[in-house]
Amino acid sequence: QVQLVESGGGLVHAGGSLRLSCTVSGGSFTQYGLGWFRRVPGKEREFVAALAPVGGDTSYLESVKGRFTISRDNAETMFYLRMDNLKLEDTAVYYCAARDVLSSIPVRDGYDYWGQGTQVTVSR
Repeated sequence: QVQLVESGGGLVHAGGSLRLSCTVSGGSFTQYGLGWFRRVPGKEREFVAALAPVGGDTSYLESVKGRFTISRDNAETMFYLRMDNLKLEDTAVYYCAARDVLSSIPVRDGYDYWGQGTQVTVSR
């Protein structure tokens, strides 16, 4: 059974930084495509970032490019979302996800496993 657990959310002032972590247990971590998503109450879940398992290519939501960085640590079976220069509109519940498809393409949908979510609140 594959489980994902996020951590690292919290309250931060605009312009500040946070690093979200996702610990993955079970399955074959090195073969997973990895992603981060977010949801604001009343809106649909939104893709934020993806990391391909082969080659390490990444993909980002346009509004977070240059501010957010997705990365992975295969030895620890963890992956991360580093968020810099946070803005008010980044406030959301953030979810990590894993996709059990070996590919060189970072994808924005089709994820198989999800974490429970962690709240990120950016204040003035």
